[in-house]
Amino acid sequence: MLSNRQKDFSLPKSITYLNGAYMSPQLKSVEKIGVEALKKKRNPTLISQEDFFTDTDKLRHAFAKLIKATQSNRIVIIPSVSYGMANVVKNVDIKRGQHVLVAAEQFPSNYYPWQVLCAEAGAEVKIVSPPNTKTQRAKFWNERILDAINTDTKVVALGNVHWADGTLFDLMAIRKRSKEVGALLVIDGTQSIGALPFDVESIQPDALICAGYKWLLGPYSLGLAYYGPYFDQGKPVEENWINRKNSENFAGLVNYESAYQPGSLRYEVGEHSNFIAVPMLLRAIEQLNLWQPENIQEYCRSITKKAIEDLQEAGFWIEEEAYRASHLFGIRAPLELDIQKVKTELLKKKIYVSYRGDAIRISPNVYNTKDDLKKLVRILQSCL
Repeated sequence: MLSNRQKDFSLPKSITYLNGAYMSPQLKSVEKIGVEALKKKRNPTLISQEDFFTDTDKLRHAFAKLIKATQSNRIVIIPSVSYGMANVVKNVDIKRGQHVLVAAEQFPSNYYPWQVLCAEAGAEVKIVSPPNTKTQRAKFWNERILDAINTDTKVVALGNVHWADGTLFDLMAIRKRSKEVGALLVIDGTQSIGALPFDVESIQPDALICAGYKWLLGPYSLGLAYYGPYFDQGKPVEENWINRKNSENFAGLVNYESAYQPGSLRYEVGEHSNFIAVPMLLRAIEQLNLWQPENIQEYCRSITKKAIEDLQEAGFWIEEEAYRASHLFGIRAPLELDIQKVKTELLKKKIYVSYRGDAIRISPNVYNTKDDLKKLVRILQSCL
């Protein structure tokens, strides 16, 4: 079992950071790589033509390993989830009468692109809300999603977990149903990839888009995407030199090339060679591959189990373990709880969480301990 890795981070001992879903703290090893890379540009002669391709190729391979993808050239470097989704939306031909299916209150970067696409095409964004119940809420929510997928469904666009409260979506069942009706499955993996196991070959999403600064433990403004065979002949949102065939030959760049690099590499953002951020994200993902997402998930489960039981006994509602992630979960309070008092008391004790919708969002990682969760429980119980 994975042990506590607090020593690998530089978090102040005076704070209790339970907010990895907002932004991850930085690994010491990633910080070191970033500083070295920053200094390297002092002397541009240290950056060779090969450097435009070497680390990006390593990064694709590392991410492919993390998500169990067999083809690393289906992995591309993007600056944000919205950019990755823009490539998807540009290549979806939706008609009037069709719809894109999304979960209620999912993250805006996986909603706004579909809203605009459907508005332009006369199609619909169909929002599937959870049931108004605290008994098997996630189970019924998944059933509602499956029931809503039909022959008019063009795209199912979801997260692996809901960003507000960690509800798990049954991607295997959803993929099976979407294939039956010929719908695409597009996943925002930002709040799951790196902390929750994901198998591209089993789930077979048409696209998986992921920001790098949360559970991938990387720098801000760099992410990764996987595009499946559906997008092999698609049109990227931008045209840049490095995504074209034979771009490795700098002298030959004067000979314009109509063909793209193989696989999904046509979709990479311009200047994706980023000589500072790429080595940092590479180092972070290499560390995750050593730790393994299943071990991170189990570690988070082990340090939160008792705290969750104590909160449930006190009257707080948290989704059943089988239907939520362990690295990200929502606490919904009894009606009598003064949420403003909770916010004040948590900040006073330097305990950092997030508030999303009506949920207090808790998102621990390997730098947290059982004591961190005990502190949280004491504050919440004292506010009742």
